[in-house]
Amino acid sequence: MSELVHLLREPAGEPAGALILNHGRGADERDLYDLLDVLDPERRLLGVSTGAPLTDVPPGGRHWYLVPRVGYPDPATFAHSYELLTGFLDRLLGERGIDWDRTVIGGFSMGGFGALDLARYRRFCAVGGHSAAMWRTGGETPEGAFDDAEDFERNDVIGLVRSNPGLYRGARVWLDVGTDDPFMSADTELSGLLPSRRFRLWHGGHEISYFDDHAVEILRFYANALRDC
Repeated sequence: MSELVHLLREPAGEPAGALILNHGRGADERDLYDLLDVLDPERRLLGVSTGAPLTDVPPGGRHWYLVPRVGYPDPATFAHSYELLTGFLDRLLGERGIDWDRTVIGGFSMGGFGALDLARYRRFCAVGGHSAAMWRTGGETPEGAFDDAEDFERNDVIGLVRSNPGLYRGARVWLDVGTDDPFMSADTELSGLLPSRRFRLWHGGHEISYFDDHAVEILRFYANALRDC
């Protein structure tokens, strides 16, 4: 599965909003399940305990960048389009009375790119990229991430933010990256283009353990953003 959707709850038990987390390239939902299980006591202390997962978003494959394309060249790997994902979330959130603007989205690496790219089309309460996979040119991207140069240009997050710093329409934005991460330069450049973003440059490389080390502070950001939505 590509993503997890969790409910964040108010003290009275009513849903306060939804948290969508996207995993990295080559990983799967187990990385996020394991992380949330480990953090359960911390989440309760932060007031953001999610309880059991609400649902799994339809599987998109281990190498799906959530790029909004109608179809994919390899149906076995790139199984779901942007339209299916957002349509699914529309129904899911609507059933529970949760608006898009009471939803936060983030992810690690590939998932961080996907969150930042998807948030261009729908306004979320907050969006986060953690070691987000960002590129300046299509030639830097891994095989299969985009159809071609034109597809990359349509989803060139850095270039699009450079042209429109208000791309995320008032949503809170969080970016973080490690000092030894190959995406450090591109992520730092993106952060400098976004007004009022929160940026953290921490020690570490491009491993899920880096995300684990800072997950409590990241979850606190999402929880605080939802309280202010």
